[in-house]
Amino acid sequence: MITLKSQREIDMMKKAGELLADTHKQIAKMIKPGITTWEIEEFVDRYLREHGATPEQKGYQGYKYATCASINDEICHGFPRKTPLKEGDIVTIDMVVNLNGALADSAWSYPVGKISEQAQKLLDVTKEALFKGIEQVKAGNRIGDIGHAIQTYVEAQGFSVVRNFIGHGIGPKIHEKPEVPHYGLPHKGPRIKEGMVFTIEPMVNIGTYETKMDNNGWTARTMDGSLSAQYEHTVAVTKNGVVILTDQDDERGCF
Repeated sequence: MITLKSQREIDMMKKAGELLADTHKQIAKMIKPGITTWEIEEFVDRYLREHGATPEQKGYQGYKYATCASINDEICHGFPRKTPLKEGDIVTIDMVVNLNGALADSAWSYPVGKISEQAQKLLDVTKEALFKGIEQVKAGNRIGDIGHAIQTYVEAQGFSVVRNFIGHGIGPKIHEKPEVPHYGLPHKGPRIKEGMVFTIEPMVNIGTYETKMDNNGWTARTMDGSLSAQYEHTVAVTKNGVVILTDQDDERGCF
């Protein structure tokens, strides 16, 4: 069942989203060749707790870390590690913030130093795909309109959209209804209504959309070893339109 959030709940989630967005802005300053994703992990865990919040995914279904840190061909759920990032890598940092019981979820992909033109195009297309999806979040539209907009744009750019991992409702729990695929047909799926809060988080690959799992049971990679990127926002449907709860200030916060 899809639960609709009150304005009070949305306001609380917005505060969690503001802290999450600020955390990403701090991470952006840290990303450079030589840093490890373990250092980022330790920073995030400490920074959230210093601001009265907790990393919600730490302990979720046995996951041990405050962040997911996915590098190059890793699509999602990469473990933080002590191996230094290299010039030319791309890394996605994903986290869920719990602030006074309200959750927000956002992933962001970062270039490490100077990256290839193709890698930069991947980041640019993936980020734009996120906003193409958000543009479809209007009361009366359907969830399928989001995925169709994303898939149409991404494939026109010569890339592919991951099928095995999708967006989701969020509230008191990390994963709620509705499911939000980043592909599919328009005018299909649940009707979008005021009070819905969910994530849009396209994962885009340079090569095939097919995936494979590491032996750790968490980390997904591209089947062909090509690069993958992801951008994710938590959005709320309000009487004034869609509000990006995890907006990083330099973007469109409300459509």
